[in-house]
Amino acid sequence: MADLGTLMEVGGSLAAVGGGAAYLRAEQPAAYWSMVGLPLSTARLLGSYASVMDACGLTVPPSRLRALAVRATTRREIRPVPPRRGIIRPTSTGLRLRLRLAPGQEPADVAASAERLRHAWGVHAVYVTVVKPGVVELRLVGFDVLRKVRMPRRTPSGVLKVPVALREDATAFVRDYRAIPHQLTLGATLAGKSMYLRHLVAGLAPQPVALVGIDCKRGVELAPFASRLSALATDPDQAAELLPVIVRLMEERYDLIRARQGIAPSTPTEDITSDVWGLPDAQRPVPIVLFVDEVAELFLVASRKEEERRDEMVTHLIRLAQLGRAAGIYLEVCGQRFGAELGKGATMLRAQLTGRVCHRVNDEASAKMALGDIAPEAVMAACAIAPERPGLAVAGDTSGGWSRIRTPYLSLGDAAAICDASAGLVPDLPALEPFRPAVPARSGDGPEPLAKPHPVTG
Repeated sequence: MADLGTLMEVGGSLAAVGGGAAYLRAEQPAAYWSMVGLPLSTARLLGSYASVMDACGLTVPPSRLRALAVRATTRREIRPVPPRRGIIRPTSTGLRLRLRLAPGQEPADVAASAERLRHAWGVHAVYVTVVKPGVVELRLVGFDVLRKVRMPRRTPSGVLKVPVALREDATAFVRDYRAIPHQLTLGATLAGKSMYLRHLVAGLAPQPVALVGIDCKRGVELAPFASRLSALATDPDQAAELLPVIVRLMEERYDLIRARQGIAPSTPTEDITSDVWGLPDAQRPVPIVLFVDEVAELFLVASRKEEERRDEMVTHLIRLAQLGRAAGIYLEVCGQRFGAELGKGATMLRAQLTGRVCHRVNDEASAKMALGDIAPEAVMAACAIAPERPGLAVAGDTSGGWSRIRTPYLSLGDAAAICDASAGLVPDLPALEPFRPAVPARSGDGPEPLAKPHPVTG
């Protein structure tokens, strides 16, 4: 009986530990990685580094001097030499280490073996980035970070930089308008496109920029942020009046740049500029970010008169996409579908939108519209997004690079509260004043009563 009791105690303890580990792995993957996964993966890496590199074909024959030294000091077999490994740096989501490549190796050799390294060291994924010539960094991710999104504590910050989502390699996806001035964001209903737009508005609200919206869904997406918007159009008619005003602002800014260029020949070269960011702070106009939600509504027509209006609006959008960057005007175009079937000018406009973000779409053709012309291999990744993961998307740009990202949850109330707190930052742009939206009254905004009511007791 004593042995049976001891066995039950030990078995119960083991079952409790195993059950706790299983719970952590399913519900708290970050905690499970820190407590269990990190020590195991580190031990695997340290114990099998040389053999794994040899199996992956990432070793080279030793130098003649090294071979002579081995023969002179020991009698063991001369083995191939793996890349020199740096210090292993643990993170909250995985491991990082740097490798110094041997002569004759290239980063593509290591990237081609990433899947083998993942299985050998028991991690979720392995990503390879080039640090400098001859040095690459391996980023080992211990679990699926896109299942429960937790943004990194430290993210790049600055004017027109918004950390809006998490990449699959556990780094922040930052929307940098100065690096990628215009972007196209596609996604079906409930795919997470609105959440992505919500993060952009909330991230830009505390910054010294002007936010302008065109929301042809009667303003249901952008109206909650009215306190921070400099202008808002809620139907195609209003958009047709707003877009020419923004184009005139762009032309005025080009006149300002030309005036700056027409200075004396003795002026230093660094004072001559070709965009607003080269102007002195006192002369630089405030940047403008134009959000266009449901862009297809601007293309749909039902009569000859509407067709003329459509052509005019599309022309203005194309001009802003072609010339707006130098004037500090940036486009964020969103929709469920965007392609040549929308009408004249659609393909030309899409070609000017450098950044692409594709959420779950209803058909493969929509994914090809977003990514097919910049990263064809990313189309299948976009088509494989499951409906159970809203906010998951594939982000790419015209450089051909792409990655999976997922936007964390942000409630509409929290985003609206951020905009309300930043309402005092709305810049003074007289040309946009006629389009300034009315700020809806929030609950609890009214004056407090002078006398507090008392409950009636009978």
